[in-house]
Amino acid sequence: MADRYYIGIDIGGTKLAVCIADGKGKILDKLKMPSEAHKGPEQMIDKMFLMADELMGKYGIKSQDVEAFGISCGGPLDSKRGIVMSPPNLPGWDNVHITEIIQERYSRPAYLQNDANACALAEWMYGAGRGYKNVIFLTFGTGMGAGLILDGRLYSGTNDMAGEVGHIRLAPFGPVGYGKEGSFEGFCSGGGIAQIAAAEVLKRRQMGMEVEFARGLEPEELTAKIVGEAADKGDEVAIEILRISANFLGLGISILIDILNPEVIIIGSIYARSIKFFKDIVEEVIKKEALQRSASVCKVVPAMLGEQLGDYASIAVAMNRGR
Repeated sequence: MADRYYIGIDIGGTKLAVCIADGKGKILDKLKMPSEAHKGPEQMIDKMFLMADELMGKYGIKSQDVEAFGISCGGPLDSKRGIVMSPPNLPGWDNVHITEIIQERYSRPAYLQNDANACALAEWMYGAGRGYKNVIFLTFGTGMGAGLILDGRLYSGTNDMAGEVGHIRLAPFGPVGYGKEGSFEGFCSGGGIAQIAAAEVLKRRQMGMEVEFARGLEPEELTAKIVGEAADKGDEVAIEILRISANFLGLGISILIDILNPEVIIIGSIYARSIKFFKDIVEEVIKKEALQRSASVCKVVPAMLGEQLGDYASIAVAMNRGR
């Protein structure tokens, strides 16, 4: 039997990436290009085809050698029908039948999942979730979303809306995320941390105090990256900002533990990079807030795949037939 391959496509507002993996899911190669999303979907799809064709040519692969294509993309989308439905970071991607477009070109199956679900599959297959049947993956990056592996299967809900945990309200007031004050995403995302920082800096300035990492910046110019770098250097205000986020991360996780009773919760991006400021606080809040029997069987760990997570995510979608 001829060698089989999988091709993964990661569609983002900033970059496009296409990777190729062997029949066991080992990534062999990868290409990436700027998305230039403001120019619309047609040119992005052309770039995807260009990179896929280049990789197939490099390895002497014909279409019939490809077992499946997997696509990871930010939502909203309809994974069952393979349709991208107007994600905020992809202008013009309004009801784009992306799996159908790929299938028409290559005559091979193509599957689509949102990025949180795709990352959950990847960490479950290759990373920190290996060997578990009940896994939650939390993005904790630009936004806060969850991918759910329940009883050994990806769970996406009735109409692909399972895992939209960023919309959960954790406080009556607070930073805005997912269009809601005091939401999980408001407290636990890059944009949310920036909002917390802006409020903390403004509060101190009104009392006549300057914050070193914010010197020369307007509060709205602050970013999670600036806060994280300052915290790494020992800045107490930056550390306090991350502690605020960590407290609400613990609250949000406690809700998920009580409802879903998972074995492991894997957290990516900001948590994985700044774990020393989050871990102890998150664990302390879980002890106070979650049911003890449920919390006792659940570990909270950072994502393991690091910078390769996006690549393995799209390959995992292909290997799992999008399920």
